[in-house]
Amino acid sequence: MDFNRVYNAYFSPSGSTKKITSAVASVISDTITSIDFLNGPKTELSGIDKNDVLIIGMPVFAGRIPQVCVPYIKNLKGTNTPAVALVVYGNRAYGDALLELCDLLDEQGFRVIGAGAFVAEHSLFKQVAHGRPDNEDFSQIIRFASVCSQKLEEFEGFSEQLSIKGSRPYSPPRKISIGPKTVSKCSDCGVCAKLCPVGAIDYRDPFKTDIDKCISCTACIAACPIGARSFRGFKYNTAEKVFIKKCSSRIEPEWFT
Repeated sequence: MDFNRVYNAYFSPSGSTKKITSAVASVISDTITSIDFLNGPKTELSGIDKNDVLIIGMPVFAGRIPQVCVPYIKNLKGTNTPAVALVVYGNRAYGDALLELCDLLDEQGFRVIGAGAFVAEHSLFKQVAHGRPDNEDFSQIIRFASVCSQKLEEFEGFSEQLSIKGSRPYSPPRKISIGPKTVSKCSDCGVCAKLCPVGAIDYRDPFKTDIDKCISCTACIAACPIGARSFRGFKYNTAEKVFIKKCSSRIEPEWFT
């Protein structure tokens, strides 16, 4: 297959998902058009045709893709367009997230020729999978991307549906009831409030976070130029200890082609 454009689409609050989708995209093409669901427009993208390729990555939140991203994915319109689907999780489990993403892509006119679940440092409990994706992970990411690249060369508008791990109906979305807090050194620059994908941070007072809206995505923590946002407190510390005890054993990536 001779393709026109390669799209690299991602929702990457902490930067890990972008890192992995970009590595895959770089194997497939030198010329890449990025779609950043955190920072960019969420309007309909109907110009993706059958001679393009979509690479898309989502983080895993409690076994599902972030529900805030479902409308963004539904704005992507394919025409038997080949796609590579990726989910990134923090060494616990990816649940139904990869299956959910592949189902959404299929509904939007894409044909998933490769799908993978990769591990990155946990965004809330950073001791778990610390430093991942590491060199071993990237070696597997490149192998996966190379297989996808070969499949793209042979793609002619039809692909057998992949057998993806997961279950239907999907597990119900679960809210994480731990949100980041702002410390006194905050300079009131407003970056966190501007970037928050659900509008949970008060522009006028960034010390106020609406925990009912917050999805604990960590975009505000990653973006703060002076490190004034973090998770802390008794509830967080207790959850961290339990999570580290249960989820520290290394899990390897899985993929389907």
